[in-house]
Amino acid sequence: MTGQGPIPAVAGLGLRFAHLGEVIATEAAIPFVEVHGENHLSGPAGVALEVIRQDRAVSLHCVGLSLGSAQGVDETHLQRLAELARRVEPALVSEHLAWNAVDHAHLADLLPLPLNRESLDVVCHNVERMQEAFGRAVLIENPSTYVQLPQSDIPEGAFMTELCRRTGCGMLCDIANIVVSCHNHGWDPLAHLASFPAHAIGEYHLAGHERAEGLLIDTHDRDISAATWALFDVALATIGPRPALAERDRALPSLDGMLAEMAMVQARLDRAGRRGAA
Repeated sequence: MTGQGPIPAVAGLGLRFAHLGEVIATEAAIPFVEVHGENHLSGPAGVALEVIRQDRAVSLHCVGLSLGSAQGVDETHLQRLAELARRVEPALVSEHLAWNAVDHAHLADLLPLPLNRESLDVVCHNVERMQEAFGRAVLIENPSTYVQLPQSDIPEGAFMTELCRRTGCGMLCDIANIVVSCHNHGWDPLAHLASFPAHAIGEYHLAGHERAEGLLIDTHDRDISAATWALFDVALATIGPRPALAERDRALPSLDGMLAEMAMVQARLDRAGRRGAA
């Protein structure tokens, strides 16, 4: 999968429940919205997403498939998400390099997995199963991490590169997660970004974080940091523009505030595009 996908290199809106009605009613230019797929499987939220899809492209960002689980993907959950995708025909589908389910019980957090040959085989199998169900290549997001598991012996960039090569999936490059993980582990964020498979990157995420006892915590509840904006500019210059958005999950601003943040992402995409055309 190459970085050139079905959505052009524009900024989108990370859409949450609080803004569903406003987005349906607004005439503001929103090229695409991204939602957590699990939040729209049925009920009014599912209907609202189908309405929004009539006028705007949709990206489904899944959070519960537990692609790092050695028990495999929950087939019932996978089929429900695939059915949602058949209804709304999303332009992009993504999930996380993480696990969060065991014995059909879903946990509240995206948990890290050891990066080694055994877990690579597990993730490749689960990603292939996800892609079979959705009938398309998907994007896998790099994690934010707070501990280094002793069983890991493959660097994250090499792990993502091999995952993309073996399965044909793409990568969702979360710039904020790079900033968080590199701070927490003492890594070089520029080298970490450069280790990812640039050709496979199909989308960027940005988000805010907080500091707690020396760690950076990926909270999605505040403004994007200067370090994240700066690394995003590096990514745009070295990898190139892709669809991008700012994520907010808590302490949501008004829709106008969200649109202002979207405009900040778009301004950087535009600036990078002008440099590339020069």
